[in-house]
Amino acid sequence: MLEIDNLSAAYGSFQALFGINLRVDAGETVGVIGPNGAGKTTLMRVISGLLPGRAGKLAFEGRALTGVPAYRVVARGIAHVPENRRLFPKLTVEENLRIGAYMPQARKHFGERLAWVYELFPRLAERRTQLAGTMSGGEQQMCAIARALMSKPKLLLLDEPSAGLAPLVVQQVFDLVRKIRSEGFTVLIVEQNVQQLLELVDRAYLLEVGRIKLSGMAAELKANAFVRQAYLGL
Repeated sequence: MLEIDNLSAAYGSFQALFGINLRVDAGETVGVIGPNGAGKTTLMRVISGLLPGRAGKLAFEGRALTGVPAYRVVARGIAHVPENRRLFPKLTVEENLRIGAYMPQARKHFGERLAWVYELFPRLAERRTQLAGTMSGGEQQMCAIARALMSKPKLLLLDEPSAGLAPLVVQQVFDLVRKIRSEGFTVLIVEQNVQQLLELVDRAYLLEVGRIKLSGMAAELKANAFVRQAYLGL
């Protein structure tokens, strides 16, 4: 579904990604792990069209994605839940969800998608008229994910969904991702909580200093001596 070939990216003179090769197949949940500053968020920004790649190729469903502007990336079927959620705090939950369905095709099915999202996330239905900025961190993350789902994406990008949340809430967020996965969505998730992530995904990539250091099935990475020592504390 998503193919990334020899991708490099930079912020001005600072190069953040070096020759990244990565793929996500339809129906998979794939993770990207690594320390702060490894380039994980940069990778997500390039995929979603928010940052141009410097070199290499991206393709989605066999069509070139390189150089495609962000709004067309959404229209192609890729929705991005950014780090720190980026909700509109002074708009209600439902108004934030409506923004997620701004594409013409999604607007046609707004009522149907809204009902589905409220069924998936009953707590949002209870808070539909509440200002998004007054909700807890976990509820805001739920709203951010639901907003992305309003466009009925083929691929969902999740950037650090557990960041800044209490441990109990982190577990709830991962349970939400499992629920989304069970609905048949394809997911690419960037996360620092390596233990939780490797329990969730099919495959994972380890990104360090802008380069892929390791990749493989989740079970393989959990058993890898370097990953166990550096990221799992075992």
